[in-house]
Amino acid sequence: MTLTIVDVAKEAGVSSATVSRVMNGNYPVKEETRKKVLQAIEKLKFIPNMQARELTMKQSTTIGVIVPSINNMFFPEVVNGIEKQLKEYDYSFILSCTCDNSSEEKRCINNFLSRNVAGIIVVDPSTENIEDKFYDNISGFMPIVFINGYSNVKNVSSVSNDEAEGASAAIDYLIDKGRKNILFVRGDGSYSYDIKEKVYIDKMNSIDSFNEDNIINIGSGNGTETVDNTEKILKEVLAIRKVDAVFCCNDLMACGVLNACNSLNIKIKDDVSIIGFDNIDLSRFVSPKLTTMDQNMDLLGINAAMLLVEKINCDNQYSKKVLLDNKMVIRETA
Repeated sequence: MTLTIVDVAKEAGVSSATVSRVMNGNYPVKEETRKKVLQAIEKLKFIPNMQARELTMKQSTTIGVIVPSINNMFFPEVVNGIEKQLKEYDYSFILSCTCDNSSEEKRCINNFLSRNVAGIIVVDPSTENIEDKFYDNISGFMPIVFINGYSNVKNVSSVSNDEAEGASAAIDYLIDKGRKNILFVRGDGSYSYDIKEKVYIDKMNSIDSFNEDNIINIGSGNGTETVDNTEKILKEVLAIRKVDAVFCCNDLMACGVLNACNSLNIKIKDDVSIIGFDNIDLSRFVSPKLTTMDQNMDLLGINAAMLLVEKINCDNQYSKKVLLDNKMVIRETA
């Protein structure tokens, strides 16, 4: 038998409206009455129906969170930060995965809209959907926050790492170590990759070392196949091309490069330096341990949740952009 607030009211000897006021905290109730209601809730082991409560309050307490993948450890770490902060505001969330597919991202957004969520956080949104202005109308009525996406979409708040500065620091580090023939490894359809590629091209041009063939696109950059695909492609490239360093857009790609070098008996750090990006746990567990840029995954999630709650509380009237610093973590590959 499903209990309702009517049962609680009967047990406490008060009206259903009084029970509702105690549970929602939206109207003053005498302390003696409040204690009676709380004792009745405890005695009956009553668990409120959240959907009914949201209908009464005319406000959802559920957030939609969208990630490209759960196989890249970067995204679960970010989601962990989101969840930790949302709990502080008594919000829960629903998680959807797009599998790096722009059409699936649209479907996830529309699904959240149909569920009447309070707001949406999109981690690494599809460049295609942004350029097609998919979010422009939606952001007018639904609070939205991007993590590591375009920061100039109308009425969308955003939090990201200064990936341009991070990429610049990583490449400068390689150049300062005497590395000039540097490969750049990226994936498909991500603003994050586009930022890093632009920095790479500018840096290589500045030392007269740019070669368009040194930009390697391995396809999907966040799935279970990323490491293997990168290894396969880089084995072919490194077998015929002389390079002295590889800069990768994320740590999964960097691990694929590491595997390719080991397979070809290329001495990592001596012959070829490797730098990744993100500092996921995997970067500490491979051998040799991966030099990488720390992307503040937990802080990205925490800030995104804070920005979204701000947009909800201000009725989506203004937006804010937060930019976090990166930190290089020097280990054994560079």
